[in-house]
Amino acid sequence: MKLPNTAHTSRPWRIHEITPDFELCDVWALPTPGGPDDFPRLVRQTAQGNTSDSPSWAARTLFAIRWKLGQLLGWDAPDSGVGSRVSTLRDRLPADLRDGPSGPVFDRLPFSSVYLTDNEWAAELANRTVHAVMHMSWVRDDAGGYRGQMAVLVKPNGLSGKAYMAAIAPFRYLVVYPPLMDGIGQAWQASTPEGPPHAT
Repeated sequence: MKLPNTAHTSRPWRIHEITPDFELCDVWALPTPGGPDDFPRLVRQTAQGNTSDSPSWAARTLFAIRWKLGQLLGWDAPDSGVGSRVSTLRDRLPADLRDGPSGPVFDRLPFSSVYLTDNEWAAELANRTVHAVMHMSWVRDDAGGYRGQMAVLVKPNGLSGKAYMAAIAPFRYLVVYPPLMDGIGQAWQASTPEGPPHAT
């Protein structure tokens, strides 16, 4: 479920300290009900994800087209990423986050972990169009339990980056996010251990 931006901006997340020049694009409540100690499972599940695993044929096709265009137009060339075109956000971290864990290595998605705490995790990617951050967090739900929350922040690369973000906006909301949420929920249910509910 899409949430208002205040669901992210009103919380004291550490990500606010290091992304003042990024734009908050989306905030989503994830279909991942759990207990207070389930955030590491969400982090592992996300790092193991892959766009080719989407339950939606349309979403898989759209991602395949995007990766092909990126290859043809040089959007994803090695000199366009983190550490080349842009500096890693790890360079902006305060000492306590920099000395802590950065988070897992992604299996197949083009993200790199930035930092990991008990209830939030940030990962970044960059290409010719944007520098983007995926922020995952673990929050209380309305039923007294917990669930994941995802925010996407971007810093477009000039006018071409802004045009790219505007062009893909309808596809994100109509084609990408609905099956992404379904896939996250299905993977979560499949990995949920049997037994009594987690204590809250």
